[in-house]
Amino acid sequence: MPKRTTIRDIQAKANDGQKISMVTAYDAFSAKLVEEAGIDIALVGDSVGTTLQGRNDTLGVEMEDMLYHAEIVARSTERILVIGDLPFGSYQVNEDEAMQNAVAFLKAGAHAVKLEGGASVMPIIERMCEAGIPVMGHLGFTPQSVNITSGPRVNKSRDELMEDAESLADAGVFALVLEMVPAKIAQEITNAVGIPTIGIGAGAHTNGQVLVFHDMLGFSPDFNPKFLKRYMDFHGQALGALKQYKEEVEQGKFPGEEHSY
Repeated sequence: MPKRTTIRDIQAKANDGQKISMVTAYDAFSAKLVEEAGIDIALVGDSVGTTLQGRNDTLGVEMEDMLYHAEIVARSTERILVIGDLPFGSYQVNEDEAMQNAVAFLKAGAHAVKLEGGASVMPIIERMCEAGIPVMGHLGFTPQSVNITSGPRVNKSRDELMEDAESLADAGVFALVLEMVPAKIAQEITNAVGIPTIGIGAGAHTNGQVLVFHDMLGFSPDFNPKFLKRYMDFHGQALGALKQYKEEVEQGKFPGEEHSY
């Protein structure tokens, strides 16, 4: 059986100057494909709400949803590091409940959890780390706070972001997602914290990058944030294939003799 990537491996890559790759995964198909591509980390993101559940944001995603998808991704992979994204309401209200939810992720097969926020979540992070639960932090634009930020934007100053990053590192996070943080500030944070930083719209000087599986493969042509690079046009190719299938069925071209028993 292949060796499973660990948080120590991720830190070693950053120390060696190697870039870290992270992509979201939600099911057996995406998990196996991401692992086969050699990606370092599979994030079972609460972005499942917008990619698979048809929601406008991630706020309605439940812990039960996340555990369901985390178990599938963990079971479908052998090498990749699997991180479960704690959804909105699963850690902000009650610290004991937050601990229970983090433990549930590890019992489902995830190897770490991710949560959003700065200094305010330090006590929760410290408890999780003391209990042996690896935690990834998330600063910058935090989608679970979209009603506070009034859209996809960063509402904190450079000094506030630096302070939050250093607080999270002190609390014990093993890595830090920086979303839509200005590139210069993201570089400063990366140089200061001593733990791997994973950027999304945060420039090229973080230790790694993350994209959403469905976004980077072009599942939705209407989603065009500045940080996104599409590596294929799945929507266009799939739509073309489906139209061809419909046409061949209507014209009697499919199935042919070779498709019949």
